[in-house]
Amino acid sequence: MKKILLIEDDVILRENTAELLELSNYHVTTAPHGKAGLEIAKTSLPDIVVCDIMMPELDGYGVLEALSKNDETQHIPFIFLSAKTERKDVRKGMDLGADDYITKPFEEEELISAIESRLAKAAILNERKEVFETTSVDETEELRNLNDLKNFFDDNGNEISFSKGDVVYEEGQHSNNIYLIASGLIKCHKLDEQGKDLTTALYKEDDLFGYTSFTQNTPYQETATAIQDSKLIALSKNELTNVLNSNHKVTLELIQLLTEDLSIVKGQLLEMAYSSVKKKTASTILKFAEKMNRNPEDAIKISRNDLASVAGIALESLIRTLSSFKDLGLIEIEGRNIKILDIDKLQQIN
Repeated sequence: MKKILLIEDDVILRENTAELLELSNYHVTTAPHGKAGLEIAKTSLPDIVVCDIMMPELDGYGVLEALSKNDETQHIPFIFLSAKTERKDVRKGMDLGADDYITKPFEEEELISAIESRLAKAAILNERKEVFETTSVDETEELRNLNDLKNFFDDNGNEISFSKGDVVYEEGQHSNNIYLIASGLIKCHKLDEQGKDLTTALYKEDDLFGYTSFTQNTPYQETATAIQDSKLIALSKNELTNVLNSNHKVTLELIQLLTEDLSIVKGQLLEMAYSSVKKKTASTILKFAEKMNRNPEDAIKISRNDLASVAGIALESLIRTLSSFKDLGLIEIEGRNIKILDIDKLQQIN
């Protein structure tokens, strides 16, 4: 019989939910607040935790964060049960590593289904882990390349939708997830010492991002924001680390990807430091066209602030340069849309 820890401060809801779960053939232990629930989780090691968010002593976010830092409890599936329904609350819970988020009031089938699916997923991952630990390296290298790794994200990650302008994560937050972009466009950015917002990277469909350290609890070093409606697949860093430990070929390909990212960043820094305003503007237009369009000559719809941020130039300088490009017949401007008319000449600008 699977053990469920239910942490809920509402006495009636706690008792009713516990009864519901016991009738579904689960062994249920309850706690009236987060502090008590955390202690029970550490001693009894339940198969899954169902936890409210707004509680005295210690809220649900604090419980999840504490469990994720403990080697014995960090792999226990965790479901938030809360009346908080705003997107930012859901996103915060998922960023901390929650497996699911159910809002009150809920249907009995909804809760049971969520628990069953998360227990099943945990069982599958445990079976894989046991196979990894008891077989040779050659036998466990099921993932051969980055494409296989991305398929693993599709099969095992949590899909999260973000509207244009939504923040995926903020600089300084715990880096619990790595993301694969199913659709959309994400920019990473941070403030410099003068308070200027600088874009550090752009990620398009099928790109991975959000990796800081796979061995240490290093916080995110920048903020990630959706600049188009986007769907992301989040995989916990712990889960990815387990996969990489047993799939050395994928690890090498991921190292190569990180190396290429570093080379791109170095190139961007050199360009920002030494290139002309025209060169920076042209390169940025081409970069956005590559990231946003399958055909680079299609029109791109992007804010002037984002263009200036990526180029590392003042907004006024960008606008003047765009006007000169338009006069030269290199681009066409209509509102926020920019269409490349002569890609070869744009690439040759110094």
